[in-house]
Amino acid sequence: MPSIDITPASVHHSAWFPGRFIGGGALVLGPLLWFAGLTLRHLAGSTAEFTSEQRAFFATQPFAAPEQLAAYAVNPGPATAGYALYTAGAIVLCLAVVVLARVAAAGSPRLARLGGALVVVGLFSRLYWAGVDETALRLIGTLGLERTTEIVMDLYTDISYGPWRVPVSAAFGLYVGTPLLGLAAFRSGAFGTGRVVLFLFAGWMWTGVLKRSELIDGVLSGAALCLVLVPLGIKVLRDAAPQPRTQAQPAEGRAPLRVLSW
Repeated sequence: MPSIDITPASVHHSAWFPGRFIGGGALVLGPLLWFAGLTLRHLAGSTAEFTSEQRAFFATQPFAAPEQLAAYAVNPGPATAGYALYTAGAIVLCLAVVVLARVAAAGSPRLARLGGALVVVGLFSRLYWAGVDETALRLIGTLGLERTTEIVMDLYTDISYGPWRVPVSAAFGLYVGTPLLGLAAFRSGAFGTGRVVLFLFAGWMWTGVLKRSELIDGVLSGAALCLVLVPLGIKVLRDAAPQPRTQAQPAEGRAPLRVLSW
C-alpha cells in the first residue's frame, strides 16, 4: 500500500482544503464582511438620536444591551445589516483561519494547528451569540422595546454563558489561540511583527451578547484584521503564499529576524 504524505505542504498544492480560490477568497472576504458589520453596528448606535434621559439610563447599566436594543429600534436598517454582516464575517473567517493555520504550519506546525483550532472554536461561540442577538432584536417587534429590555437584562447572564457554559468556554479559544496562531505565522514568515500586533488587536475583541461596537474596539480592530488577512488572501489567490522561514535560505546565509517588520 502506498504511503500517504501528511507532512505540512505549501498552500500551492492542488489537493489542500479548502483550496486556493475558496481559501484565498475567505481570507479576503471574511475580514471585509467582519469590518463592514462592525462599522454598521457602530453607526447604528452612534447616529441614534437618543434623549438625555435615555443616555443617562444607558450610563447606569452594567452592560450595553439596553443601548443596543434601543439603537435597533431607532435605526433598524443599519443595525440589522451590521449584525448580519458581522455574522457572515464570523462564518467566512472560520475558513480563513484554516488557511492561515496551513500557511503558518509550514514553519511552526504545532503552534499553528493548536492556535488555528482554538480560534475556529472561538468563532463558533460568536455564532451562538449572534443567534441570541437576533432573537432579542426580533422580540422588540412583538413585545416592544421596554419589555424586551427587561427580559434580556433579567436573563443576561444565563443567555451570555449559554447551556452548560459551552459558548463562553469556547470563547476563551480566541484569547488563547490568537497569540499562538500569530506566533506561528511570525515564525513561518507569513507575518512580521507589525502584522502580529494587528492580529492580536483584532483577535482580542469583545465577546458576548449585544455588545457595543466602539470606534477602537470594533471598527479599528476590524480594519486591522483586513490589513493582516486581505494581502495574504490575495497572495493565496495568486498562488504566491509566503514560504516558511525554515525554507528561505541556508542557515549560514539566513538573515536575522528583525524586531520591527511587516
